[in-house]
Amino acid sequence: MGQINREDMLELTRRMTLQRNCFFQIAGAYLDRDGFVDGTFHKHFKNLSAQDQRRNLEIAKAIPFSKTNVELKEHHFEKADQRPGSTWQMLTALLACELKDDAMLDVFYESFGEIWKADGDYAVYFFYGSYDVPIKASDKERLWESEEVYRFLICAVCPVSGDYEPGEPECGFLFPAFSDRSADTDRIDVFFSDKKRMHPEFLEKIIFSRS
Repeated sequence: MGQINREDMLELTRRMTLQRNCFFQIAGAYLDRDGFVDGTFHKHFKNLSAQDQRRNLEIAKAIPFSKTNVELKEHHFEKADQRPGSTWQMLTALLACELKDDAMLDVFYESFGEIWKADGDYAVYFFYGSYDVPIKASDKERLWESEEVYRFLICAVCPVSGDYEPGEPECGFLFPAFSDRSADTDRIDVFFSDKKRMHPEFLEKIIFSRS
């Protein structure tokens, strides 16, 4: 398990505002406590109202802005975890299609519902974004040229109440990991809000597809 650089995460979250929004797509599903999908959605992020953009930015931002190396930890995909049919393969494909394959998303939601042990109704949110990582000079001043375009997915799992009103994320992830200001597709940053309720099935069965 590697160490996450807090400055890398803060650099990302500075692009998660209404004025400097880095997201293009948002998708998700509402599931009941038994894991059955009640409904799904998929929208271009900038087509949301300002209020909905702000609300969803808070959900997405909660993952990288969480306590680094405490709530948010980096994990490594072994070669066996990258086999055909694995979550890694699906996330890589969702990243490549910029979160626009609804059929693939439906497979993820249904598989998630079969595994996740819920206390109540909940939602799974997906965000697709990109960030032009600026080159830094030797004195760490930013230059205008981009060093790399970091394309990424954020997933957040939130309890819901009433008319699908989301609470704060219980768990989630950032893929690929943003390490040394660059994408690392062999790693993923996984978030748990409560160390006492780590949901081992989320990490072992959903993220790593291990039996």
